[in-house]
Amino acid sequence: MRWMKFRIKTLTEAEDIIISTLYDIGLEGAQIEDKVPLTAAEKEQMFVDILPEVQDDDGIAYLSFFVEENEDGTVKFNGEDTTAEEILQAVKRELEDLRMFMDIGEGVVSVDRTEDIDWINNWKQYFHQFYIDDVLVIPSWEEVKEEDEDKLILHIDPGTAFGTGMHETTQLCIRQLRKYITPETKLLDVGTGSGILAILSLMFGAKAAVGTDLDPCAIDATRENMRSNRITPDKFEVMIGNIITEKEVQDKVGHECYDIVVANILADVLIPLTPVIINQLMPGGIYITSGIIDDKEKAVTEAINAAGFDVLEVTYQGEWVSVTARKPE
Repeated sequence: MRWMKFRIKTLTEAEDIIISTLYDIGLEGAQIEDKVPLTAAEKEQMFVDILPEVQDDDGIAYLSFFVEENEDGTVKFNGEDTTAEEILQAVKRELEDLRMFMDIGEGVVSVDRTEDIDWINNWKQYFHQFYIDDVLVIPSWEEVKEEDEDKLILHIDPGTAFGTGMHETTQLCIRQLRKYITPETKLLDVGTGSGILAILSLMFGAKAAVGTDLDPCAIDATRENMRSNRITPDKFEVMIGNIITEKEVQDKVGHECYDIVVANILADVLIPLTPVIINQLMPGGIYITSGIIDDKEKAVTEAINAAGFDVLEVTYQGEWVSVTARKPE
């Protein structure tokens, strides 16, 4: 079996958002190469007695994605035959869109060929059902155990990063959402991706949800997860567009009509988003943010205060931060 490998040179701080974006358009099997020191938890998970020596972190990262190559030289992408050049151009477009919001470094993409590695499916042996507090998250290839059948269960086929619930930023948001959701909550999920935060909010009892995203692929991703979790279309609507810069999107989403806005995005996007999104919240509404690496906490809280919010709580998990605020009544 032959594979085409797309390798991107970027920055370590851009790893997560690039992986999330490219998973959303159909690229899977992300491989990360960087010099970020291992955390204590990561060291415990390594099945070697002597850990590898690495150089000092230089902030550079290489992200690789793999697609299967057909015998005629075309490649399989989202279930269809296409060319490596077409995928390359799609990747470059996504990277250029990201440059509008954050520094991604060089963003140079190289393409080459590798063989006989099942990059798409081998990773599944490492992803198993897990809990986020009392919520069971389970992939499509595993069955719910009898003793878990009465628990709150989120069914997901991981295909979009940040969409599995495993990432610390997602878990921070989930815990904050549970604190503030009521049966009357109308929620806006900015950067909804695979729709997990909105879907869980509805499972927690929210009345309705709207999600926005830059990528049209978010529609298919959210619909698939909605079906898996029996969420009906009248409960959750997804809108495509840039809510920060496009007034048409802002108007379509609606003004002062949401009890909660949640945004699990990186700090460099949250900062310009915050003075815009306060207009979508009702007076007294709750603004839950995450995706904030710890050294960006001050910049985000300053932006939240400057926009007129009152910071209620700052929570932490690993190196990640969530800031929850309220719009004055």
